Amino acid sequence: MKKHTRREFGATALSVIAASVLPAPFVRAADKKYDPGASDTEIKLGQTVPHSGPGSLYGVLGRVGEAYFQMLNEKGGINGRKVKFLTMDDAYSAPKCVEATRRLVEQEEVLALYGSLGTAPQTSVHKYLNSKGVPQLLLNTGASKWNDPKNFKWTMAGLPLYPTEARILAKHVVSVKPNAKIGILYQNDDFGRDFLGPFKKVLADAGGKAQVIMEQTYDLTDPTVDSQLINLSKSGADVFYNITTGKATSQSIRKVAELGWKPLQLLSAGSTGRSILSAAGLENAKDIVAIRYNKEVGVPRYEKDADVVAFEELRKKYLPNIDPDNTIAFAGYGQAVTMGEILRRCGDDLTRANVLKHATTLAGFHSPYFLDGINYSYTPDDYTPMKTLYVSIFNGKDWDLSGEPMTE
Repeated sequence: MKKHTRREFGATALSVIAASVLPAPFVRAADKKYDPGASDTEIKLGQTVPHSGPGSLYGVLGRVGEAYFQMLNEKGGINGRKVKFLTMDDAYSAPKCVEATRRLVEQEEVLALYGSLGTAPQTSVHKYLNSKGVPQLLLNTGASKWNDPKNFKWTMAGLPLYPTEARILAKHVVSVKPNAKIGILYQNDDFGRDFLGPFKKVLADAGGKAQVIMEQTYDLTDPTVDSQLINLSKSGADVFYNITTGKATSQSIRKVAELGWKPLQLLSAGSTGRSILSAAGLENAKDIVAIRYNKEVGVPRYEKDADVVAFEELRKKYLPNIDPDNTIAFAGYGQAVTMGEILRRCGDDLTRANVLKHATTLAGFHSPYFLDGINYSYTPDDYTPMKTLYVSIFNGKDWDLSGEPMTE
């Protein structure tokens, strides 16, 4: 990559970089331990994300990881070792994910994988990586299946688990509408059910005054969700829990407005992207409630935040073709910093077991991507990435945080 003039990073960036570069204390040469992918001079990491195909916008996760580790390498690496980071294209396809993951493990012999994306692709290599004892960390998916340390100890999610999000939204409903009549539209698969069950259990545990009075489902192949929304609007529900993705989210938000239905609307965090809301009409999305846990880049609210400033300096130097408001890129930065911290804590014991040990004891670590008050909560017996999240309300332009963060 073309050399650029060195520029100073923000105070937070300096502390993160310094922590990553400094050697772990009190380690003797005799204490060095290595598994495949680690040596006195190098640490190999892998990842699969869709660099091509319909999910290619997520390829930026890998490009940011490359940039971050290049920056660290130019400053001395992690505990004196350079990081070789291999981000491979799986096109969001399970067969391609299997092929790329096997290559990373068997040919490239990476120490660990981190930040790979998608429930379906990562499910396809879940058992394989666990049988090989290769860490599969900070996955970009929140499916509940990733919290199974007893049976799949090598796999950990990196996003809020869907049940965590559902439980916090249910607590919010009980607090603001204790006698709510709730209508739910959910995707007819494991994604939808991951939200549905925990949400209903919180309502039941609260005494059942807030009740689900109608459920409607849709399949990803359905051209519209209009009929489901018409049924829900006629049900008498005054709360609408919208457990949808992609175009179904945009369609449902727009249809609620067209029907003149005015419930309290709840939306899953993964469906709050600017492109989805814009397709629905930002004015139609006003007052929707959703979970938030991360800062955003390219918005005035965070432009002076030290972590955002640090990312912007990285972006300008190494990735000038990435838009400054690309929050997916910022998410990739946060995960790269976190993976760097795990490796730093490993010191000279760069075995896969020690990488897992430090990943599972990250409780209390604050990613630069996170809002204040949000930290990782991993423990060896509970792989829930975070248990405290913010409830937020869309004001027609941006998300306003509603009070203090809530814990599930």
